[in-house]
Amino acid sequence: MPNKSTAQHNAWLKQQFSDKHQKLIPIVSVADMLYSCNKERQIEPVNYQLKSLVLHMDKNRLAEKLILCLGEDKIQSDVALNFGLLGCFHEQLAHLPSEERLQKMALVEKAIVSLSLNERNKSFTQCVTQQAIHYLQ
Repeated sequence: MPNKSTAQHNAWLKQQFSDKHQKLIPIVSVADMLYSCNKERQIEPVNYQLKSLVLHMDKNRLAEKLILCLGEDKIQSDVALNFGLLGCFHEQLAHLPSEERLQKMALVEKAIVSLSLNERNKSFTQCVTQQAIHYLQ
């Protein structure tokens, strides 16, 4: 049985992780959206790396760049959500060989079209949560 100080320490660690995780989720979400938006619309002549966007770009600058890229589309729009899903799955599949990754991304794109808004929101939330956990490790 753990002693009181061990239990307190474990509770403190969980709290620290939870706080960092909650702060990282919106940054990861915006980074996913910006990554895919810029890839499709080529607003800036840069091939962003998701990891760099999440870990190194100031969150306000990240948001400004996304707003610029989205243009008339709002951050809560279907377009932005779809960009987010594509960015998130791009990172989830990055470890695969190129051909297999391209095939799976094509399936992701088809799935996005067929899913309801609610299903896409759930998918994006789950994907971003996993990404944020990965960045915290």
